[in-house]
Amino acid sequence: MKVTQIPFKKTGFFSDMMIDYLDENSRLKPFYNNFPNTKGFYNQIEEKKKSFRLQNRIVLSDALHNQYKGFAISDKTQENIDLLKKQNTFTVTTGHQLNLFTGPLYFLYKIISTINLAEELSEKFPENQFIPVYWMATEDHDFDEINYFNFDGKKVLWNRKDGGAVGRFSTEGLEQVFNVFTEHLGNSNNAEYLKELFSRGYLQHNNLADATRFIANELFAEYGLVIIDGDDNSLKELFTPFVKQELENQVSYREVTNTIARLEENYNIQVNPREINLFYLGDDFRERIVFENGVYKINNTALVFTKEELLLELKNNPKAFSPNVIMRPLYQEVILPNLCYIGGGGEQAYWLELKSYFDAVEVPFPILLLRNSVQVLSEKQAKKLSNLNITKEEIFLNQHELLSKKVIENSDLEISFKDKKEFLKKQFLELKEVATKTDVTFLNAVNAQERKQIKGLENLEKRLLKAEKKRQNDLIERITKLLNSLLPNQSLEERQRNFSEYYLEYGNTFIKTLKTVLKPLELGFTILEL
Repeated sequence: MKVTQIPFKKTGFFSDMMIDYLDENSRLKPFYNNFPNTKGFYNQIEEKKKSFRLQNRIVLSDALHNQYKGFAISDKTQENIDLLKKQNTFTVTTGHQLNLFTGPLYFLYKIISTINLAEELSEKFPENQFIPVYWMATEDHDFDEINYFNFDGKKVLWNRKDGGAVGRFSTEGLEQVFNVFTEHLGNSNNAEYLKELFSRGYLQHNNLADATRFIANELFAEYGLVIIDGDDNSLKELFTPFVKQELENQVSYREVTNTIARLEENYNIQVNPREINLFYLGDDFRERIVFENGVYKINNTALVFTKEELLLELKNNPKAFSPNVIMRPLYQEVILPNLCYIGGGGEQAYWLELKSYFDAVEVPFPILLLRNSVQVLSEKQAKKLSNLNITKEEIFLNQHELLSKKVIENSDLEISFKDKKEFLKKQFLELKEVATKTDVTFLNAVNAQERKQIKGLENLEKRLLKAEKKRQNDLIERITKLLNSLLPNQSLEERQRNFSEYYLEYGNTFIKTLKTVLKPLELGFTILEL
């Protein structure tokens, strides 16, 4: 095993906003609270310690015990749930959709980053306890984003009728998915484990939330991971003051809109708020709450409430009120004694829109930490890279750019016309000096001729490179095949592959290796040679 770290910016797969955040660029400092370093965590602990109520801890711990009923809970997870009642216990949280069989590979990286950060904070601040939490996005309703996973370049798909919060979806129909998946696995010990994990998860649980809890618990319970489902009446009760404030005053819309106006001066915006950032949640629907003509309507239904009726419904049925992407982070921070949210670049981008909203409702804004990212290299792939003289950083170059670079390096010809273009520019510089002493029309003619000559050289350069690529076709094919195996669809493999591909080959050693090598506070991209 060999581990290499490169800066996130060298991969080309992370936004300017994320790179600026990692660099602590002053343009972004108004949009977050504490930075993920030792000083930042010390400040965050002190802030959360003062603001988080003991009663919330008791409700949280009791709710988690109730959610775990019927599941084989590890001693470590049981201990962590009990520790949440203590004032010196804090959480580190990541969240993820209920993707079929965990979805993309980075599901593992998110959770292991969270576990490792909790352990690292326990060493830095031994007078406190730190609990890793996985927040299941059970109230999402974007079924098309979660109803499949990729295995060996093929999509394993669950077809069913869409509607409502995904955590409440019945697991009916997943037996067919199981049968399709198992055809590709073989009969090794690792294959049998994957079959059992899928079968026990989806065929022995009635809904998607319970199935996902089972699978995540099986993979990570030994590390004390606590899995939380926000679709919970007692937890929603803790959030009702903020829901009421949203319904009456639309605080989130005002604050986030103002923040976006400042952020978009330099960055692309991830999400935009609505006037009311809440859904109304039924057994088989999740629809927006909209305020029109003095009443509250539930979009795409016949449900209509006066203000008094809706507030009474909130009091009697808090579970029916579901935060959207703007308010969900606030819900998380209200019910958890949380210090840090670990997520991908897209997630962190929308969190950065929320700081002023948190300030307005007087809830501490958490530390934001970009999750670990990993590129796995087999021994054979690493050897091929070496033979092709491709460095680890070069893997992430644009494929066309890398192919051109390697063809030029491997050629006996001088393919670059850079020197010729510089020589030509110098010749025209002398002509321009002469032209300035005549009339402007002659100067314009010189400039036009320069552009024409440079363009001609560029076209010749491209034709020569194209011809050389054709001559070196074997090299092109070898590099292309290797790059496509490392970066499927020219994207990071963690966004394309499912963990089962590596589990099939390496078994639980794969997870244990990730647990050993991932360092969440080092803020770098990990290349792992197995």
